[in-house]
Amino acid sequence: MLKKPLHALVIIPLTMGSFLGPSSLQDFLSASSDEQLIAQKEMSLDNRQPDRFVNDVFKKNILLNLAYLDGRVTKASDIKWHEIEKPFLYEFKLEPNKTFAFHSDVKAQYQDLLVKTTNAHFNGAEGFKTDGYLFGDGVCHLASLINWVAKEAGLSVEAPTNHNFANIPDVPKEFGVSIYSNPGSKGSNVLQNLYITNNKSRPISFKFEYQNNKLKVSVVELN
Repeated sequence: MLKKPLHALVIIPLTMGSFLGPSSLQDFLSASSDEQLIAQKEMSLDNRQPDRFVNDVFKKNILLNLAYLDGRVTKASDIKWHEIEKPFLYEFKLEPNKTFAFHSDVKAQYQDLLVKTTNAHFNGAEGFKTDGYLFGDGVCHLASLINWVAKEAGLSVEAPTNHNFANIPDVPKEFGVSIYSNPGSKGSNVLQNLYITNNKSRPISFKFEYQNNKLKVSVVELN
């Protein structure tokens, strides 16, 4: 994939498979005549945890999860933290009656609908960080933000296990999602996942924007 910097913004649209130029930036950030913004939510990556070290672990894991999602990283040896932590833009499209799941262990009813995951399993072998408790701490915050915006957009959403055992700053408690992926534990994994199905008659697009230590997720309906 061609990589071209734009004033410290890395712009990665899935639909084009290459970076957008300056004239396309505004089209990406705001809905054009070909699309309608239906939901948008944002959270800071500066306040994931009060402890600065733990917050940095959460922040890095969230950004690494996004790098797996957009394809910048496919294995641990791809990881370049100075690149992963740069501002970026990314989107993926979901056709009608197709499903996004946060990871690849999914309930039976979604197997034939599944077209997209974050491509990660949140473990040390994939380069995820630990604060001494679990590898991948923080990815539940990303899933919860996506859950919140998807529900506001009116999409069909299933999040079997709530994250009500711990606070997720900037995200209302009812939208918290517990995420878990452990080899050989599919029964637990499928219940700690996030499933989003496009129940609309038109394609929708999830847009991710990261800059100034804030992550914004938008859902637009494509005409």
